[in-house]
Amino acid sequence: MLLAGTACSDSEPGAGGQPSSSTTQSSGGSSSSANPSESTKPSENPSAASVAVVPAKGATSVQPDKPVTVTSTGGKLTAVAVKSAAGDELAGEFNADKTVWTSKPELRPNTAYTVSGSAEGTDGASVPISSTFKTLKATKNLKASVVPLNGETVGVALPIQIYWNNPVKDRAAVEKRLSIKTSVPVEGSWYWLNSKQVNYRPKVYWPAGTKVTVNIDTAGVNAGNGTWGAASREIKFAIGKSVVSKVDIKKHTMTVTINGKLARTIPITAGKSGFTTRSGTKVIMEKFATKRMDARTVGIQPGDPEYYDIHDVKWAQRVTSSGEFVHGAPWSSGSQGSANVSHGCVGMSLANGQWFFNQTLRGDPIVVTGSTRYMQMGNGWADWNVPYATYKKGSALS
Repeated sequence: MLLAGTACSDSEPGAGGQPSSSTTQSSGGSSSSANPSESTKPSENPSAASVAVVPAKGATSVQPDKPVTVTSTGGKLTAVAVKSAAGDELAGEFNADKTVWTSKPELRPNTAYTVSGSAEGTDGASVPISSTFKTLKATKNLKASVVPLNGETVGVALPIQIYWNNPVKDRAAVEKRLSIKTSVPVEGSWYWLNSKQVNYRPKVYWPAGTKVTVNIDTAGVNAGNGTWGAASREIKFAIGKSVVSKVDIKKHTMTVTINGKLARTIPITAGKSGFTTRSGTKVIMEKFATKRMDARTVGIQPGDPEYYDIHDVKWAQRVTSSGEFVHGAPWSSGSQGSANVSHGCVGMSLANGQWFFNQTLRGDPIVVTGSTRYMQMGNGWADWNVPYATYKKGSALS
């Protein structure tokens, strides 16, 4: 039986400008009130259970960041479920005495929901719970793309990167919905590069073997400017062994340390004058057993003396967005270990290139020293070039 209950503030006004009422159900008969703001007494039987649901039954334009609450008086709740038409169930929990059930504020915009369940009065009678409502239609939906991939094993320097499909105005509201769980204690911070990207990195490199879970609980979040979170995601990944490489441009060498022990010192060549290799901490972004390298992608056109187009560069690992790689370079074997002759990449023998390729993962760091041309944020995964104290200030919650 349905009764008029307390008003619901997150639904569209009803007839005559009055707000829609909550849904109230009872095990002991019913009565109603013409005034939604008045309390109602569903039964003279004090042992009968009465249930109220907010948002009200039939409410529309409900804000997705408001929780659903189901309250029982004169008894306790025995079961509550809130599901979308697609079958997605909203998470929630009971209070200690099971008189109130409250959902997470993670409704999807423009979605119809059904509330179901039951309550039991002190008289032992069961009351079914049944209600429906619909959330508002968002001007824009907010969804996330994530690096790394779910299930991926990555290197110790990989920054978690979340790319939004629409700009985020209220960064603090969105960041509050982001969390990181690790198998061992790790200190870290979020850093907003711009309104469409937020990254996370630890204070120091991830400990080898760490298990990481990224919770993006943004369904229902109000991101501002009519943009609402349309979905939540969970990403789980693992950190592999520690592979830290250091390139010394002046000495023409790269040392590779694996799990704290020097594994190999490799003769290399780096960028020549006019194509200086950047100093700073770079992170392996992509790996290619074979990669075509065409100078037109970096602005050098055919006819230029510096133009090149090599179709089968072996063991290529990208470290900047602007086109720096670490790769096998048999054509520069006479200069490796003694001179810098490349167009900015770090080149080595095919044998060393293959060995190094087989040791690394996406997310492994390569620390370059010896030039006055430096890495900048935005040119690849350059998070480690920002001092941690500064990085923390890039959080919307700092």
